[in-house]
Amino acid sequence: MIFYRIYQVLIMIPVLLVATILTATTTIIGSLLGMGRWFGYYPPRLWSKLFCIMTGVKVTVKGRENINRETSYVFVANHQGAYDIFAIYGYLNHNFRWMMKKALRKIPFVGYSCQVSGQIYVDNSSPGAVTKTMETAKRQLSNGMSLVVFPEGARTPDGKLHDFKRGAFRLAMEFNLPVVPVTIDGSYSVMTRRSKLPRPGHIILTIHRPIVAGPEGHDQKQLMEQSRAAIASALPRGGE
Repeated sequence: MIFYRIYQVLIMIPVLLVATILTATTTIIGSLLGMGRWFGYYPPRLWSKLFCIMTGVKVTVKGRENINRETSYVFVANHQGAYDIFAIYGYLNHNFRWMMKKALRKIPFVGYSCQVSGQIYVDNSSPGAVTKTMETAKRQLSNGMSLVVFPEGARTPDGKLHDFKRGAFRLAMEFNLPVVPVTIDGSYSVMTRRSKLPRPGHIILTIHRPIVAGPEGHDQKQLMEQSRAAIASALPRGGE
């Protein structure tokens, strides 16, 4: 383990820091030139794979056949740890935008690159701010883009699956979009919310079948229950 820590400090962290700056800069330039749809996804996708490779994290994807790359979805995933972002960005293989915490905007380079490339910052500070967030998300969805949301709202503090919030499901209901539950298993052991450095590990990404709206649209309660049940089904002991 001591040699791995030396590797992290002397090689991994410097390389990933440079890669992060280069990825953010490339994304900013490409997005400001009007190509945010491409630059907001593909450079970060490579950056995410590099993070997993250099930290010794293997990602296995199950159920990719359940989605079509040409279809817009609202993906809802459990949130085990920081590596959820790298696993989904790097290995989902579907262009999307994140709904993410407003606080992430403060990260140098990365925060601004997310803003100009069309990622959606969630602002719950007031009813007006919430409305603005939803309007931004609607614009992305109306342009044929997919969204990825962590409906728990924050990384799990204990590795268990927690209650879902309604925001992502409201968007799916308004646009009658298919909701795709995604289970992330293994990210918690790689890097919890209290960890300073990651550990090698194995993350399994399970893409479940889309939940499609019926003739009268989605029923919010049923949609939330079905999504949570699907995600829990691929977790040890149902996420409890």
